[in-house]
Amino acid sequence: MTSKAVAMATRREQAVRAAVEQRLLGPDQPVVGLLDVAGIRSAAAGLRAAFEEVVAPGTPILHAFAVKAAALVPVLRLLADEGLGCEVASPGELALARAAGVTPDRIVLDSPAKTVAELREALDLGIAVNADNPQELERLDALVGHRAAPPSPLGLRINPQVGGGSIDAMSTATATSKFGVALQDPGARAWVVRAFAERPWLTRLHAHVGSQGCPLELMAAGIRAAYELAEEINEAVGRRQIDALDIGGGLPVNFTSDEVTPGYREYAQLLRTTVPGLLDGRYKLVTEFGRSLLAKSGLVLARVEYAKSAGGRPIAVTHAGAQLATRTVFAPDAWPLRVLAYDAEGRPKAETGDGPVPQDIAGPCCFAGDLVARDRPLPELAAGDLVALLDTGAYYFSNHFAYNSLPRPGIYGFDATGADVRFATVREPQTVNEIVAESGAKHALGLSRLR
Repeated sequence: MTSKAVAMATRREQAVRAAVEQRLLGPDQPVVGLLDVAGIRSAAAGLRAAFEEVVAPGTPILHAFAVKAAALVPVLRLLADEGLGCEVASPGELALARAAGVTPDRIVLDSPAKTVAELREALDLGIAVNADNPQELERLDALVGHRAAPPSPLGLRINPQVGGGSIDAMSTATATSKFGVALQDPGARAWVVRAFAERPWLTRLHAHVGSQGCPLELMAAGIRAAYELAEEINEAVGRRQIDALDIGGGLPVNFTSDEVTPGYREYAQLLRTTVPGLLDGRYKLVTEFGRSLLAKSGLVLARVEYAKSAGGRPIAVTHAGAQLATRTVFAPDAWPLRVLAYDAEGRPKAETGDGPVPQDIAGPCCFAGDLVARDRPLPELAAGDLVALLDTGAYYFSNHFAYNSLPRPGIYGFDATGADVRFATVREPQTVNEIVAESGAKHALGLSRLR
């Protein structure tokens, strides 16, 4: 392993042991999420350095973190401290970004279903907006029309239709994607050029090809299509109207080891080769990376409540299942997770003389398919042991699936760079009373009173 991967693994081992010792995890709190603060800082620094290496000196770049990947205010604040902004796709995500102290000039609003109220708020605050379709542009026409000048950078999302990756649900540049203006549809390209010519306040183009499962070459091809369209539009209107390109994010994550691959530097170098004009200083740049900034820095740590067997196969029943690892449970081939075994003290579980034992790692949800790993060779687990689901720093913590009304676990950031491991609360564990309140307790008699 590289030294970076070794350091990450070492910090993880320290954090698991410390989480047990400091009682973040135990019989009363059987599942917890942990975030490696040093890992997050390193990823953010790597992103900034990779693009600074390839762009012309002085080129403005906004790296806007995709909030959907970790909708947690302390995480957004940490990333803001590291120089990142936020890409938001709902009123809730916008509120989280603002609560984290991210200023409007460092926020980008993307969504395929923005309401008039959302658009008006963005314009009032000075937040950049990428319109998704012709109807949304018409709404912006009405909202911008009465203003002396639009206070926000306004752009249009296009779908370059360059194809999909290995995970269809993560591919946003297919022929029939719901996102953006389908550039290769009949008449679409001419309409886009005309839309910009008629709206001098429209100054950005946005393209995003996809994320997990999308090869870097496909992503670069989509960005090249957006760049070439920007050049065509600027030539058609006779001035440099488009002055910024939002190239999205979507860098895939390696879920098979601790190695960070592909890396931001590899991607940035590919862009320099594929779309050199993008980086020559004529265009401001916006990126929207999410998963790749956080995935490697997170783990879910869960207690084994029972160890049993069925049909001769051992089954470890844990407290981490579909409510946390939703994608992994329902689409295991597309979203496999690494699993590590620990004893009750948080020490790596030793194998017996017979070696690893193939076993199922099950979650607490009441359906048969709630398995985060099937027939996985691991040291045989017993009640009270712990399992760690690795690479879960993005999406797994803030996209809770409320099946069986299971509570959201506590999330804690850790610093394991010194002799002692220190933790900071990111989100407190959800209580049963909070679940009851969210489920309409104060309206308990509402239906009974209807006649």
